[in-house]
Amino acid sequence: MGIHIYFQSLNDLERIIRCPGKFKFEEHSVAAHSWKVVQYAKTLADIEESNGVSIDWKKLYEITSSHDYGEIFIGDIKTPVKHYSLELRGMLQQVEEGMIAHFIDEHIPVELQDIFRRQLREGKDQTVEGLILEVADKLDQVYEAFTELKRGNTEKEFVTMYREALRKISRIKLHCVDYFLAHILPDLISESEACPVDIKRITQEALDPAQ
Repeated sequence: MGIHIYFQSLNDLERIIRCPGKFKFEEHSVAAHSWKVVQYAKTLADIEESNGVSIDWKKLYEITSSHDYGEIFIGDIKTPVKHYSLELRGMLQQVEEGMIAHFIDEHIPVELQDIFRRQLREGKDQTVEGLILEVADKLDQVYEAFTELKRGNTEKEFVTMYREALRKISRIKLHCVDYFLAHILPDLISESEACPVDIKRITQEALDPAQ
């Protein structure tokens, strides 16, 4: 069966809905999220390169396009749950990595297994590519939450998602983060002036270093 099983399994990512169990004006699948993360990361990496940073583009595309493949096995677990404790996060990651490893051993031809292990690994680390993935992943949470809040969705989960994702982005030391905070975020805030939720206040709370 080999690679056919992997290709076929990608359809499952289209059926896994992010932030399950909450009212949403717009549904987002894990597949759509992964595509957007690649687009964010591409632009973020361009900003880094324009500031003299060397980018391993092959690695960047591999880790961004495949970063949520493991959700085929465990589904989308809400961020507040996933990060409830370091112990829980570690256990979930261990299960996900174990199931990916088993899938590779079971279905991927031996001559390609090392490639798949590299491509489907946890990509978030302290390299510039890993940090860009972290920013891009959180950036999609910002925009998903913003879209719901702007339309008047008062589910607290989206306020929390927006605030926490923005807070994590702001603490990552990259040129692209500085650019986002200085040039992109102000446009987002100005677009929310007629929003029934006070996004400007939530943004200020998220960026407050004392928080």
